[in-house]
Amino acid sequence: MALLTSPRMSVVRLTQFTDPHLYGGEHESLRGVATLPSLNAAIAHAQTRDWPPDAVLVTGDLVQDDPAGYRHFRRVFSALNLPVLCLPGNHDEPRAMQRELAGEPFVLGGHVDLGRWRIVLLDSCIPGSASGALSAAMLAQLEESLAGAAGRHCMVCLHHHPVPMSSEWLDRVGLTNAAEFLHAIDQHRNVRAIVWGHVHQAYDSLRKGVRLLATPSTCAQFLPHADDFAVDPRPPAYRTLELRPDGTLLTEVVWVEKHSGGSSRSASSAA
Repeated sequence: MALLTSPRMSVVRLTQFTDPHLYGGEHESLRGVATLPSLNAAIAHAQTRDWPPDAVLVTGDLVQDDPAGYRHFRRVFSALNLPVLCLPGNHDEPRAMQRELAGEPFVLGGHVDLGRWRIVLLDSCIPGSASGALSAAMLAQLEESLAGAAGRHCMVCLHHHPVPMSSEWLDRVGLTNAAEFLHAIDQHRNVRAIVWGHVHQAYDSLRKGVRLLATPSTCAQFLPHADDFAVDPRPPAYRTLELRPDGTLLTEVVWVEKHSGGSSRSASSAA
């Protein structure tokens, strides 16, 4: 557990980057996108808009099955001089991630209290599998974090999607015990949002009053609603989150155009 700011903070601002898929080499590509330059471009773009946030959130697949990529991740995110809240994805190497990102500014797992909000970081990874699940220990950690939030609003973060994405191939590699996870969420009225990565596309919905948010990758995207695997030509992206003390939130997906340096943004929305 970490307390990063005063509980009297009026608004908590986060910037979420997800699925950077870094390699040991600086110019290696995934699905036609050089992942490190693309991440750097997304961060540089975010720094031109309402920077700095109170913390940065990275929801998995920090590397692409290459532990040497963590040194780039450490260098890039340490330079921001902000808390960096991290959780693993199915392409991460958990032991290397723990070793390479030990200590400040990185927070790996557990929960963090920011103002009137508690940010819960879950590990949904199954070794050797693209799909995910929350272990009994992780579900117990979730229960403890939500039950002990002491009046704070909660945002729960994980890598794998807990609801269908209307994509046949993608829904085969989601959270396999999603019903158990959502049942746990339903027992706590302080959960305001669930945020994930993995799906390389934007998603924004509402379930029983809880905001459900998926964020596109800082590299290549997946085509929404595709039965078979397909790449979406949309550019890299990130998400901004403004968490208000009354439990509502304002969020925006920001698309980083590859050539113009401008942005094509989704409409901001609050709930």
